[in-house]
Amino acid sequence: MKARKAMYCVPLMAVVFALLVISVPLRASETDDRIESTAGKSYVFKTYLKGDDINVQSRDGVVTLTGTVAEEMNRALAQGTVASLPGVKSVDNRLETKGVRAAANSDAWLSAKVKATLLFHRNVSAYQTEVSAENGTVTLRGKASSQAQKELTTEYAKDVEDVKRVVNRMTVAKTPVKPGETMGEKIDDAAESVDDASITALVKMTLLYHRSTSALDTRVETNDGTVTLSGKAKNASEKALVTKFVKDVHGVKSVVNNMAVE
Repeated sequence: MKARKAMYCVPLMAVVFALLVISVPLRASETDDRIESTAGKSYVFKTYLKGDDINVQSRDGVVTLTGTVAEEMNRALAQGTVASLPGVKSVDNRLETKGVRAAANSDAWLSAKVKATLLFHRNVSAYQTEVSAENGTVTLRGKASSQAQKELTTEYAKDVEDVKRVVNRMTVAKTPVKPGETMGEKIDDAAESVDDASITALVKMTLLYHRSTSALDTRVETNDGTVTLSGKAKNASEKALVTKFVKDVHGVKSVVNNMAVE
């Protein structure tokens, strides 16, 4: 009788062990599937990267990005967004840029940086602003919805690294711009649906592109649209400037700035 019990015990233990072994990769696979699906549905991918050919593959939280993007900025945006998704351990960015990449410090490179900076902020309209650069002088053309927006566009352009001077030739609308008339406002209307990973990526890129904040070691976390900042600032003015830039990023509902002043 004892021998018969032992015979039944062995298969049972084997089944339990097999179920435990199988359940681990299943959970990992579910996480990988979620990462891949969530990346494609993110605000950044649907808004800024919708014209790019990006493939997201996740294996045990290690994500590989392959394909092509229109600009170098898009490579960084894709990586930053995916890196901020829950469950992602690391990102191997193998994305390639279409066409000829603008040489560092060239006029085309500077124009692209200014355009990108305007793109991340909700109170200016990158889509209504034409940007050109020559020997460090940036010229802005296009339409502004108000004088305040025109001045803010100048302020943001001036704070891009390597910009020496800004000439703003934008025209101010005679009548108020109706909601939804500009692409910038359409993006802002969708602010409530901006996911946390996208917000984190946009905030990091914003701080990197502004010369006043590019050298700061700022850590960014986002929870339901509330951005929490930590790190170090040289003075109270620098800390306040970080808050100002972050508050104007698409999707940000509020900012908690825990940066320490040295």
